[in-house]
Amino acid sequence: MNFFIFILFFFFCDSQENNKNYINFKTENYKVHSPYIPKNLDFCNEKVPIEYQDILERFDKEIIVNTYFHSKGILILKRANKYFPIIEKYLRKHNIPEDFKYLAIAESGLENVTSPAGAKGFWQFMSKTGKSYNLEINDLIDERYHLEKSTEAACSYLKKLYTQFGSWTLAAAAYNMGPFALEKQLKKQKVQNYYDLKLNNETSRYVFRIVAYKIIHQNPELYGFNLNEKDLYKVVKTYEIPVENSIDDLASYAISINQNYKVIKYLNPWILKNNINENGKKYMIKLPLENSLIIK
Repeated sequence: MNFFIFILFFFFCDSQENNKNYINFKTENYKVHSPYIPKNLDFCNEKVPIEYQDILERFDKEIIVNTYFHSKGILILKRANKYFPIIEKYLRKHNIPEDFKYLAIAESGLENVTSPAGAKGFWQFMSKTGKSYNLEINDLIDERYHLEKSTEAACSYLKKLYTQFGSWTLAAAAYNMGPFALEKQLKKQKVQNYYDLKLNNETSRYVFRIVAYKIIHQNPELYGFNLNEKDLYKVVKTYEIPVENSIDDLASYAISINQNYKVIKYLNPWILKNNINENGKKYMIKLPLENSLIIK
């Protein structure tokens, strides 16, 4: 009996020691730090006044949330390598500051998602707004999922918002909450600066979230994201073919051109159904160059 008690005591002490060692190890090696905040911040060369306590706290929240949201952060960094070159091309074309590529992250995480309100695509256009910027949206086609065309539309919309508000920061806020609602708040609160406004929670965080993405993407290692070149998603090299006749069965059409239904849908997510072109309109369909889908 005494021997049995001794054994129990021995294992208890050993367990306690292991526990202590584990706690010491975690204390020394597992540390969560407050992320680095640069002294000077800007969005589209417009200053973010972090010398004010409330502004600093609002930015601090977004940099902390997005530094420690590891799974989402890694995926966005991977996608950015694939999609930012396409987005940047259209921003340059329209003389829109490059910082707006981070707005696309805030909107969709660089995915063709649908919001609870029905906004779709990388740029989260509602149907009415998308159609007003010449995007085709119907039961068969939804060009909110067409990256090039939706980015072109977003650029046109952002230019209009900048003309209306005279500030890229306010243009970003208006993109989020709508220009009418923002104009109403500017008049009500008798200010002309985003950082002086008291807004709804989403828009109040919106620009700070965009700037947080910018800071993290400019120096990902500083915020704990260590990715190699091989980890990043690559642009699929494609070519385009015109489609001017009706396609009643996209799967059969894919086989007729030595392609695959899945690949056509992957490269052309704006095609919603199995048939297109009932109205005789000309469409350009992307197809992969030979072996371009194979990772090398």
